[in-house]
Amino acid sequence: MNLKKYIATFEFYVIISLITILWSAPFLWMLIASFRPQNFGGLDMASLFPNFVPTLDNFRLAWESTRFVTYYINSITVVLGILVVQLITITFTAYAFARLHFPFKNFLFYLYLLQLLIVPPILIVPNLKTITALGLNDTLIAVMAPYFASAFGTFLLRQTFKSIPQDFEDAAVIDGASWFQVLRHVLLPLAKPALIAFSIVSVVGHWNEFLWPLMVTDSPETRTLTVGLASFTRGAEGGAEWGLIAAGTLLVMLPLMIAFLAFQKQFVNSFMFSGLK
Repeated sequence: MNLKKYIATFEFYVIISLITILWSAPFLWMLIASFRPQNFGGLDMASLFPNFVPTLDNFRLAWESTRFVTYYINSITVVLGILVVQLITITFTAYAFARLHFPFKNFLFYLYLLQLLIVPPILIVPNLKTITALGLNDTLIAVMAPYFASAFGTFLLRQTFKSIPQDFEDAAVIDGASWFQVLRHVLLPLAKPALIAFSIVSVVGHWNEFLWPLMVTDSPETRTLTVGLASFTRGAEGGAEWGLIAAGTLLVMLPLMIAFLAFQKQFVNSFMFSGLK
């Protein structure tokens, strides 16, 4: 029995290791390419692993070749602006669906959740018409506006609020707390893991968003990192400068990678305590 258990465990780790290698291969390829000298030859399996002296020239040239500072500022502004508004909207919406009583509450909640069934590209045309009508084209507000509400965040926070015992809220009301004080001092502190988990999903998703920012921004001053990277790679691909492309891609990924490495324990705990799979 023990032998079968050890064999099964060994097979499991072998499968997991193979999956990990396959999943990480593109990233490792890009990492090596970004540190290879530009005159080292083509990017193929024969020339990828020979000995070479790592260099930061690709990162320097990539940084100097495009407006990464502007793109970083725009992306940070967009993801934080969206997150702040989302946290406000999902908090009040989730509280209404979890604690308040009004006609057709469940029907309206399920209707609200229908947003999860809509593929985002379907909404590009109506959203673009709305942004144009409001005169917000080529602004960061235009990039942020369609994401100010989140059905996923509302659902996650509503379920969290409903899992909190009503006794906590009743005790606060007896002590004279208003509904806003109950929300602020009782429900939100207990819902902190769900809020952190949603914040992670929101920041990562909108940091990597490409199609919508591409549609509503025209000038380099309003481009986000993903759109700026696409513009940069088009020029680098023409000269087959794969090291530059890899370095530019790593510069876009770097903030999220640093954040994950620094707070990976908190990330995992937030997802576990929020019940998000």
